[in-house]
Amino acid sequence: MIAARQLVRNLQSNKMVVAKSLSTANTEATIIANDHPICGILTVNRPKALNALNLDMVRQITKHLKTWERTKSLVIVKGAGEKSFCAGGDVRAIVEAGLTEESKSFFREEYQMNALIGSYRIPYIAFIDGITMGGGVGLSVHGKYRVATERTMFAMPETAIGLFPDVGGSYFLPRLQGNLGLYLGLTGYRLKGEDVLRAGIATHYCESSKLNDLEKALTDCKDIIEIPNILSAFSTLPSREFVLQEHLEKINKHFSKRSLEEILKSLEKDGSKWAESTLKTLLKMSPTSLKVSKYQLELGSCMSLQECLKMEYRMVLRFMEDSDFKEGVRALLIDKDQKPNWKPNSVDGVTEDRVNFYFAPLPLEEELQFDINILKHKL
Repeated sequence: MIAARQLVRNLQSNKMVVAKSLSTANTEATIIANDHPICGILTVNRPKALNALNLDMVRQITKHLKTWERTKSLVIVKGAGEKSFCAGGDVRAIVEAGLTEESKSFFREEYQMNALIGSYRIPYIAFIDGITMGGGVGLSVHGKYRVATERTMFAMPETAIGLFPDVGGSYFLPRLQGNLGLYLGLTGYRLKGEDVLRAGIATHYCESSKLNDLEKALTDCKDIIEIPNILSAFSTLPSREFVLQEHLEKINKHFSKRSLEEILKSLEKDGSKWAESTLKTLLKMSPTSLKVSKYQLELGSCMSLQECLKMEYRMVLRFMEDSDFKEGVRALLIDKDQKPNWKPNSVDGVTEDRVNFYFAPLPLEEELQFDINILKHKL
């Protein structure tokens, strides 16, 4: 179990946020698009920022994906450098900017990009080599194929910064085995390497040293029917048991409780080291984020990806308006005192009305809209 303090260190070292603007231009291309006869390859190219996304990058990615969906047979998405696929979005820049038209545009266009990936008509293959968090999860998990390596580190750590697992977390987390998705979404637990495949987040596992050869085999592919065979040929099966295997029974038991308060009480009664560690982690998170995220994933389990993203857009604008988000980013990523002043500071103080506030519909003209081509395509 990853302790909250360690999670904070991960957030800081992973630099989920580094840019001063949501759409800051760079002298180097932040998105590199390579055209091959049948394949388009996108490289997220901000290695010093661990390939964190900003608005300009989201727009570039969307533009290329829309073009290639009409002109190519497959798309490969990868990150520059050896540390990160994509460590998330520029949440520090977003918080510092406040609820502006630019911040709204970032979330709106990012979620629209997630929907595009989820409805993509040609094979979409993400090489999730390295850190894959937040926005990087949204850039990969909704595609048809996700290739993990021994360097992959997956996490959805949003409750630690007073947010919620967005970019379609409502959709994919509840669809993992048992209550694993709720556990990952509430605790921010890190999965590494083979365990990302074991959890069902990755579809294949390949040694990082073989990725270039895999990429060449895919770009040389003459028939997209062969893509599954090519991926399988480069994949290796996990060599050990799932890291959480011994805890799955407890995860399913405790995280099946109807309320967050009941989850905490159930963990407290358990008394095992794992339960104590999990409880300690949860008590470090924003109580509001925990309650909202639990309800979010319950609703998302019965929704389409598009419906989930529409719900999350409502949520994120409400979080920008009034939540622990700004305080969480301040404490963990700006001042780094690691002492967030959550309001309220206990789950008992988060009322049902407070939770419902984040899910309230927006004015019709502000609701998240999707491209007509996406709407026509069955997810």
